[in-house]
Amino acid sequence: MTIRLHETTIASFRGLAVALARYPLAAGSVRKQPSMFLPATFTPLWSSPDQCPPGGLWFVMDRGRFLTFAAAGHTDRLAVPRGDAPPVPVEGMQCIGLLDNVSCWAARTQTEAAPSGFTLEPLRRLFDRLPDELVAVAGRAAQVLEFDRTHRHCGACAAPTEPCDQGRGRRCTACGDVCYPRLAPAMMVLVMRQGPGGRELLLATGRRFASPVVYSALAGFVEPSESLEDCVRREVQEEVGLRVRGLRYFGSECWPFPHSLMVAFVAEYDGGEIHCQDGEIVDAQWFPINRLPALPHRLSVARRLIDFAVRRG
Repeated sequence: MTIRLHETTIASFRGLAVALARYPLAAGSVRKQPSMFLPATFTPLWSSPDQCPPGGLWFVMDRGRFLTFAAAGHTDRLAVPRGDAPPVPVEGMQCIGLLDNVSCWAARTQTEAAPSGFTLEPLRRLFDRLPDELVAVAGRAAQVLEFDRTHRHCGACAAPTEPCDQGRGRRCTACGDVCYPRLAPAMMVLVMRQGPGGRELLLATGRRFASPVVYSALAGFVEPSESLEDCVRREVQEEVGLRVRGLRYFGSECWPFPHSLMVAFVAEYDGGEIHCQDGEIVDAQWFPINRLPALPHRLSVARRLIDFAVRRG
């Protein structure tokens, strides 16, 4: 049996171990802050339907959208179905964990139209409309279902695959190749300097933030055989033409769009003039901490990183 792991993932996790050992934890990256972390009351599982308590919460997806309905008495709040069975026919049903001892089920819907009283909402549109802990569980469901959808056939010989390792992976029925859910490590760094009027943060906006315009810390995916530290330096140089020093680890977060693992740092400016990368960065500026532009959503590690720097002053 052959088990294939993405080479970028292997190299990056080695770099993560080095980073965590080398850099002191930046104060403020506390798990209690709003985030995409799974709640402490959630127990992750990889179980078939007959191994979990019946009924529970249903995270049902149709082409990247979750089946939801308006929460009772709150037109601007959403809820996910709860009960012994989902309100629509489903396939690929899997218990992904227990939230307060309540089973959480991930499944794909077989219908293209939501039933009366329900809507289909993309994961990002659940922010601030679904309780934070349910948004985090929905992120886990999205990644599990996406892995299942994209690995129905073997990438080596194209034969059908089947679940293995208690549902964690999928094994080829012909060549025995095994794949597990992919994680794409990415670094994020907030660069700081002492400006003429006080502390300043380097924030940038790219094409994906076109509407509405949001400024955030720099980020980029780790390349094969590259450490997280080297990725930080390369991405800052490529995206804005600056040099950095004094890297410090801040925290990490799962970001299920579709399967990123964000590893965040803070760093000090070490020279250079801002030159925005064509096709990637629309604008980048130094902002005083008391005059910041529109920022990322509060659940993102980017926002927690920026809030930490502002509190630090």
